[in-house]
Amino acid sequence: MDGMVNSNFPPLMIELSEIFPPSNDVCFKPLQIEDNTVFIFYLKSAIDGAKLHDMLIKPFFEMKSNQSFTFYIESLPNLTNMQYGEELLIEITKGYVLLAINDAFYLIDIKLVNSMALQQTIIEPTVYGPQTALSEDIEKNLNIIRHRYHEPTLKFDTHALKGKSHKSVIIMYDEKTVKQSVLQNIIEKIENLDSPLIQSTGELQLHLNGSKFSLFPITILTERPDRISYNLAAGKVIIMLNGSPQAIIAPVVFFDFMVSMEDNYHTFWITTFTLILRYIGLFICFVLPAMYVAITSFTPDIPRTELALTVAGSRVGVPYPSFIEVIFMLMFMEFLTEASIRLPKAISATATTVGGLILGTAVTEATLASNIMIIIVSAVAITSFVIPISEMSFSIRICRYLLVIYTTLFGMIGLILGSLGLLMYLVNKRSFGVPYLKMYWQGDRKEIEVRSKG
Repeated sequence: MDGMVNSNFPPLMIELSEIFPPSNDVCFKPLQIEDNTVFIFYLKSAIDGAKLHDMLIKPFFEMKSNQSFTFYIESLPNLTNMQYGEELLIEITKGYVLLAINDAFYLIDIKLVNSMALQQTIIEPTVYGPQTALSEDIEKNLNIIRHRYHEPTLKFDTHALKGKSHKSVIIMYDEKTVKQSVLQNIIEKIENLDSPLIQSTGELQLHLNGSKFSLFPITILTERPDRISYNLAAGKVIIMLNGSPQAIIAPVVFFDFMVSMEDNYHTFWITTFTLILRYIGLFICFVLPAMYVAITSFTPDIPRTELALTVAGSRVGVPYPSFIEVIFMLMFMEFLTEASIRLPKAISATATTVGGLILGTAVTEATLASNIMIIIVSAVAITSFVIPISEMSFSIRICRYLLVIYTTLFGMIGLILGSLGLLMYLVNKRSFGVPYLKMYWQGDRKEIEVRSKG
């Protein structure tokens, strides 16, 4: 610890020096020139040393009196309301400097942030539109949104998470368009969170989803500032966590997961065509494996005779029933997908491509699966990635296995009942009070119009 504690030091700083464990990281020192003396307390690892020198130390030695220095400090834009007790300890660990001038205390934000550089979009890439994503610094993210959304009704509410992280959470919304009941629901969920440690928006999203066994997400995790701006205009709420380069959008409906930001940069016909392709891909990804089981094992007379004969001929020599064949191939496709995510980028594409080719060739030559099954698995794998939001893609992939099980047990009737059961589940699902299968969400239009006129 720098400096020696004596009777001239403010009692609050002496108390703080006793609370923090003795360490070279704790800095507690006076600044003195002639008869002017001030005291500062901070953690070296949490603050920006250059900014501390330029903002506090250098101006102090250039001022003629403590009164002039006080006026200067009170004019700083990063001066924060003074906190006491446990809140003060948390603020100091975040990178705030405690300054004592005579009997007055000031808390100044001089935190060191090593992740302020803006990143390129990785999770939601587009050909057209902005290519810059959010950063891990929440202040930088707020600045990005301000530059994109020029509405005086845009509001930021700051909350602190409970537990050991004490991270700052920003709830962002447009007062003119947001639905108040939805906003209050989200605020209550954040204030009532009971988790010992939350480090990222992904973890926060998991807790906001309600039940941890929920199959479908009720929020969207995004890294794109343009998606955030569009959703703010639509009356939705944005949640940002300090230290995480993604934001949470709530509430959302099922159809929000099928929309790419690229749709806003194309003409009507191109956008419509790509949307139709996505929904066709969604149908293929979800239904095709179960339909293969239903046709080959239960109702081969449904397709045309030529197609039925082709399917039967391709399965000659396959020793297992069709549902084992389907599960076997789908699981290996999941293994390849997971490997492509976990492997280093330099080898992931090559390893998974070669693995897929070798696997497909070896399986068909060994007659462990039919050639048509290889085509189906490839089609399912490709269409899984057509869904723009990856969280929905994972949910559909899980539902695909449930539908295969239903079809294995009950045939084509199981396929129909399983699909209807999923539809009933989605119809009864809510995202912060909003029906999950609502065709279009933009708050409450009548409420928005009344507030806009008022």
